[in-house]
Amino acid sequence: MGSMTDDAPSVLQTVGARLRELRLQSGRTQAQLSATTGISESTLSRLESGQRKPTLELLLALSAAHDVTLDDLVHTPEHDDPRLDQRPFVRHGRTFVPLSRTPGGLQAYKVILPGRGPDDVLEKRTHEGFDWFYVLSGKLRLALGEHDLLLGVGEVAEFDTRVPHAFGSAGPEPTEILSLFGQTGERIHVRASTIR
Repeated sequence: MGSMTDDAPSVLQTVGARLRELRLQSGRTQAQLSATTGISESTLSRLESGQRKPTLELLLALSAAHDVTLDDLVHTPEHDDPRLDQRPFVRHGRTFVPLSRTPGGLQAYKVILPGRGPDDVLEKRTHEGFDWFYVLSGKLRLALGEHDLLLGVGEVAEFDTRVPHAFGSAGPEPTEILSLFGQTGERIHVRASTIR
């Protein structure tokens, strides 16, 4: 078989990871992107996971929705330079600093969460994948299913993101966390104290 066929799975995985990265950076859900592009949520999900081959028609619609060129969408960056592009981006008031560039694998971020007032509400949501947090500074409040947890410096939480969850600073001071996000669900492992 030709090299194009041999390279197809890695190229598909890279395009899928790039589509997911662009959607997450814009803060949009698959449902919102579906409404914008007319592409079904199931197709978007399969494109992001590399289970569906992207057609030119789909790529054109998605490049327009993300306001990037087609080349930016499908271009695989050269990995000769080991330094990471750590340009931070802000989503929902949180600052994300990318710490990895593995397409389709675990994504690592340093996340700076702004301080919160006592009346600020944490709105739970669900999505595919699993999350792992390590608290670098401050205190993190994690609402997970029926649990309301408080994590301090050095504490870790790992959970399936299909469980309704929300998190934020536990007070007026900002909180910094190391976050690893993966697309496959895992069992929950939490070590933290419950808020009374």
